[in-house]
Amino acid sequence: MSQYRDIAIQCLHDEAQAVLDLIPQLDENFDKVVELILYCRGKVIVTGVGKSGHIGAKIAATLSSTGTPAFFINPLDVFHGDLGVMTSDDVVIALSNSGQTDELLRFVPYLQKCDIPLVGISSNPESLLAKNSTYHIRVSVRQEACPLKLAPTSSTTAALAMGDALACALIQARHFRERDFARFHPGGSLGRRLLVTARDVMRTEDMPIITPQMPLGEAIITVSRGKLGLGIAIQDNRIVGLITDGDVRRATERLRERFFNVPVEEIMTRTPVCVPPEMKVCDILNLLHERKIHAVLVVNDEHQLLGVVDNFRCMI
Repeated sequence: MSQYRDIAIQCLHDEAQAVLDLIPQLDENFDKVVELILYCRGKVIVTGVGKSGHIGAKIAATLSSTGTPAFFINPLDVFHGDLGVMTSDDVVIALSNSGQTDELLRFVPYLQKCDIPLVGISSNPESLLAKNSTYHIRVSVRQEACPLKLAPTSSTTAALAMGDALACALIQARHFRERDFARFHPGGSLGRRLLVTARDVMRTEDMPIITPQMPLGEAIITVSRGKLGLGIAIQDNRIVGLITDGDVRRATERLRERFFNVPVEEIMTRTPVCVPPEMKVCDILNLLHERKIHAVLVVNDEHQLLGVVDNFRCMI
């Protein structure tokens, strides 16, 4: 193995250990911070300098996307007018590995004067940031993963993980669900699956329609042309059954020379899985997985066929 991969492995091992080492550092302050943010009537303002600032920006983004209004502010901008965004209804989260960062400490008196709660996240519970915080969360690492033990690596990874831990606890506390997540991610594939319905994605043209009395030899031609791996048996404008590629294969083995003349109704499934057009794609995906099938029929209140949704259409 190359020396570079050896270094990478050691780095990943050190950072993974740094995250695991956070577990014994959790105390009642974590619970209090969750409660503080949960009942915050304003917004969460995250701040930090340098690498801590980059981590803080990601924490703010994660909180915002999971139901906690939050944004990042550079502490250097605070002294040039941005203090005006803070109110007593807000909560400030300040990140500093040492807890002694001057740019952060300079506006702490303002927060105290305005009665704005401050959550400090640092490695040192005896630091000025910790001592002047409403609540302090300790994020301490044994050493940086950097070969020189200098560049912020393990410490920033640990701080990021603690921010994710806060977000996860708040997701649970808020009873935040997939549908809520989709509202904040309407442009992503996950948001699409959570918001889009069967009506939006179902195939409606060139349906592989067969009749119960149709000979299987003729039905498999329709199934093949339909390119959905199934044939839908309809009588009097209502769905009465379904055959799939699997049904055809099993029937071929069982019926042998009789196969081509046997009617569809002899092998069809008489209770195919049907869904309403308003059903969400995410729910259809779950249904396909649970029933171990690859497609569902979309029907109206009269059990008439509207379209077909398969695995592929759930993903596009």
